Amino acid sequence: MENKQQYRSTIKSRPYFYMETKKLAELVLQGFNEIELKKQVVENNIFQVKTDARKREIASVILQRLKVLDDYLINQLNISDIGTSKLIVLYTIIKTDRLFYEFMNEVFSDKIAYRDLSLTDRDFNIFFEGKRQQSEIVAKWKEYTFYKIQQVYIRILFEAGMLKNQKGNREILVPVANPDVLEHIRNTDDPRFINLIVGGTSV
Repeated sequence: MENKQQYRSTIKSRPYFYMETKKLAELVLQGFNEIELKKQVVENNIFQVKTDARKREIASVILQRLKVLDDYLINQLNISDIGTSKLIVLYTIIKTDRLFYEFMNEVFSDKIAYRDLSLTDRDFNIFFEGKRQQSEIVAKWKEYTFYKIQQVYIRILFEAGMLKNQKGNREILVPVANPDVLEHIRNTDDPRFINLIVGGTSV
């Protein structure tokens, strides 16, 4: 994964999109192709945003994320309990954003593994400083970019049910999800991706 994706800061304007992802996944299950989906998004304003440009942008982001799911997971996104469906959306972000994947891998999953269940500003500062030193691309980003990325990461994890609160020493929550869905992801993908969310070791 690391070799296929460049570092991007676009997640600043591409948050969790839980309800939007569910709406688009439902249309996918109804058989709409990509062109038809984007037409539905613009004409019916299913995301409830003001401009056509923003409608298309959100649709493109979500469609890119949905492409990492097979038919089983797209269906489970629509019919599962809220905890499981939220986990599936989080999984799509981990799979499509390199920096977020590395944050989950290098910071969040370690905290779950070592039962250090708080996420602090210091954790973000250490992570971002490490990435500055490792990547010329990241080193060129402004401080405000890191600030915005941190805020979006916190919001994503909170909305996904992975954080109890968004301020201070944020309490980490280990999610409860449908074990059949977790097993499906482990069997069809590198198990590290789902282990980043629910804990455990890759096999």
